[in-house]
Amino acid sequence: MRLFAPIAAAAIIVAACSGTTATAPTASPSPTASPSPTPSPTPTNVFKAELKSANENPPIADAEASCTGTATVTFTGTSTKFDVAISGCPATTAINIGHIHEGATGVNGPVKIDSTLKAGDITLTGGGVTFTRTNANSDPAVIAAVMANPAGYYVNFHSTVHGGGVIRGQLTKG
Repeated sequence: MRLFAPIAAAAIIVAACSGTTATAPTASPSPTASPSPTPSPTPTNVFKAELKSANENPPIADAEASCTGTATVTFTGTSTKFDVAISGCPATTAINIGHIHEGATGVNGPVKIDSTLKAGDITLTGGGVTFTRTNANSDPAVIAAVMANPAGYYVNFHSTVHGGGVIRGQLTKG
């Protein structure tokens, strides 16, 4: 009997090892995350301004008084995107800089968000130009203030002749 017990144990081990082996259940493949689409701007973060020289304080009264334009301002996170179309300017007009200022209609105020436009960045052709500029480092508190009270802010573009501004427009919800 003593001889039989070790042989029986060895036979059980051999049988267990040589039989079909159970495999661990395979995990179902995990779904691959698909990229989420970039959200489209919503009317809550899009603002517009009708740019006119007559809105300047004081109003423009020379050849550059013919300048007009539109600005669409879109806020996304800490970015401020300016989509601008300027037209009707004399051929000699040079638009140098542009910003969002704090100030009600007819009131001049401080710059709050720069468009990043610098002198020489754009050239008017036939008295006009269309361009886009983005300031990726806008202050979130200022963005929140503009969104809460757009009428208290204006878009202003400055020319070489009119360093204080040549066309201006109050922001309104887009």
